[in-house]
Amino acid sequence: MTMSKNFKRIKPWEIALTTLVMALPLIPVDAIRGGHNLVEHAHAAEAPKIDSSRLVSIGGDVTEIIYALGEENRLIARDSTSIYPEAAAKLPDVGYMRALSPEGILAVNPTAIIAVDGSGPPEALAVLRNARVPFETVPQTYDRDGILKKIDVVGSLLGVPDKAKALEIKVAADLDAAIGSSQKRPEAERKRVLFVLSYQNGKILAAGSDTAAEGIIKLAGAINAVDSFSGYKPLTDEAIIEAKPDVILIMDREGPLSMTNDDLLKQPAISLTPAASHKAVIRMDGLHLLGFGPRTASAVRALNAAIYGG
Repeated sequence: MTMSKNFKRIKPWEIALTTLVMALPLIPVDAIRGGHNLVEHAHAAEAPKIDSSRLVSIGGDVTEIIYALGEENRLIARDSTSIYPEAAAKLPDVGYMRALSPEGILAVNPTAIIAVDGSGPPEALAVLRNARVPFETVPQTYDRDGILKKIDVVGSLLGVPDKAKALEIKVAADLDAAIGSSQKRPEAERKRVLFVLSYQNGKILAAGSDTAAEGIIKLAGAINAVDSFSGYKPLTDEAIIEAKPDVILIMDREGPLSMTNDDLLKQPAISLTPAASHKAVIRMDGLHLLGFGPRTASAVRALNAAIYGG
């Protein structure tokens, strides 16, 4: 009786794996070298296919990848960070990726949701995951390989691995060329860059380690001026002065969080930095700069040129 119950719990992929292992001595070496990976095929057969015919995309990078794959016809809505390409901005907006409303997303009747890692809040994600709508997360790391991984994951979820592989090859070549060029600069000549996310209540909110800002600064051949903490945190005046940034990097945006270069450079601590003495402020589109998607190679080139000239 016990053996019968245990046998019923065996999954198809486990049977396939056992069969493969038992048959290995009988498989010619050439077949192993040149054939397909049977274990991967067993897992692939077991993995459920999601219905992505009515897709909600959360994260500007994820949305860009979907368009780059030529699969935008599946999209029925997107989050507020998904503003590129221009066609994406015409889709219904379900809110900011870190302040999602489950009701707003479910109201568009999606068959699947694809969200970049870091979306939230957790309570909203819990509701979405319990709504019987497939909710898939795309990993987020701020480096070359992380971009290629995102393309692979999105392509797999949409069932277009061949398109994803072609896009990966194209993006990888572009990234390698851009990064290779910027990394030729000697360490001693690299400038220190302070990324300012915002200025509120008399405090500069800056990027530390493990951030998209630090990632793009390093890829562009420069140094993050602040690495004593992780994430984005307010800086004291002393910390800003000690950071000695050669350049201030800021997102080019409008609204209550925007500020002019003059206003930024007049802040007491920043006014004492090398960046202020050279009036070195760089503004770039936020999604292009920090998106870590298909356009990141062009962001690396643009930031490198803005920092060093050329």
